[in-house]
Amino acid sequence: MTDFAATKALFHLPPGVIYLDGNSLGPLPLSAPARMAQVMTDEWGEMLITGWNRGGSDGAGWMAQPTLLGDRVGRLIGAEPSHVVLGDTLSIKVYQALAAALEMTERKVVLSDNGNFPSDLYMAEGLVRSLRQGHELRIVAPEEVEASLTPEIGVLMITEVDYRTGRMHDMVRLTERAHSLGILTIWDLAHSAGAVPVDLARARADFAVGCTYKYLNGGPGAPAFIYVAPRHANRVRPALSGWLGHESPFAFDIDYRPGAGIERMRVGTPPVLALAALEASLDIWDMTTMAEVRARSQELTGRFIAGVEAACPTLTLASPRDPDLRGSQVSFRHAQGYAIMQALIARGVIGDFRAPDILRFGFTPLYIDQGDVDGAVAVLAEVMDGALWDRDEYRTRSRVT
Repeated sequence: MTDFAATKALFHLPPGVIYLDGNSLGPLPLSAPARMAQVMTDEWGEMLITGWNRGGSDGAGWMAQPTLLGDRVGRLIGAEPSHVVLGDTLSIKVYQALAAALEMTERKVVLSDNGNFPSDLYMAEGLVRSLRQGHELRIVAPEEVEASLTPEIGVLMITEVDYRTGRMHDMVRLTERAHSLGILTIWDLAHSAGAVPVDLARARADFAVGCTYKYLNGGPGAPAFIYVAPRHANRVRPALSGWLGHESPFAFDIDYRPGAGIERMRVGTPPVLALAALEASLDIWDMTTMAEVRARSQELTGRFIAGVEAACPTLTLASPRDPDLRGSQVSFRHAQGYAIMQALIARGVIGDFRAPDILRFGFTPLYIDQGDVDGAVAVLAEVMDGALWDRDEYRTRSRVT
């Protein structure tokens, strides 16, 4: 059994703050500063460039980190060993996955839904325009995805957990249905990795991508990851043929030859310091299982929904009521949602807002407990009962909401 009080003690949580925004940016693992300092002083400082190669107890082995840590992330998403690699940003990984998938099919339609994160759709739109081969990005409502799977679809590109409402797609069912029609699948796990159990191998997903700065607590700008199924790994062509995806980067060949398996999906130089921070977080993840995290998450989100609905009747639940149909977040709607969230943040309860009217709260059992839930409900009730949000300073939109 996971000791969640022990995992909570391993994070820096500012006094007086209830942090319900780990679905956007996870908090700082207490061990991360020392781990990063070690890399900076003992590795970068003392080893200099030799840190790329030196492994073992007295070395750094920076070049191997993207795949070594990829396996540790892979454990949390049900990936086969050696089929996840870290690096670059999520948008880059979306582009890589979609470009590779489109080369594997002669069909021209990419199907997605309007609950997909807009950045994914932007990358798809840009790729379709660049190809100029008659491709189409088709966007439907989340509940219409399954019915929209037809033989003309080439690629299904879906975010498993809706970033606004927390509504979950059924990965196994949709992938099975897509494959029965000859459709390739790409799953964005940005709001799944570290939030809900994922089993890419069982689902037979073709590709998956995700970020590590949300539930995985890798820090601002932490590297993204990409998964390629074993059956595709040695035949996909990396559209972004970066130096480190080359079969022999230090042969300095003029012509590109893709590396073996997942290595070919590497693009740029590994972000060594960011990977050190992520490694510190993954040490905490080694203390638990996704099944236990999911059970505690459903308990916490259910408690929050019940408390808010009892105390704040003017807020409307936007997330699925069935815990098996939502991720590890709860969203409520209100016309003054932005101002309400600013009033909450001013009182130490940090969530976030998503246009046009959603107050969004993330529940991460590694550091959120029942006391945090009850405290957040009490502050929200105070803000709503007294209309404390009705102040000009709470209506002024910041660049990041």
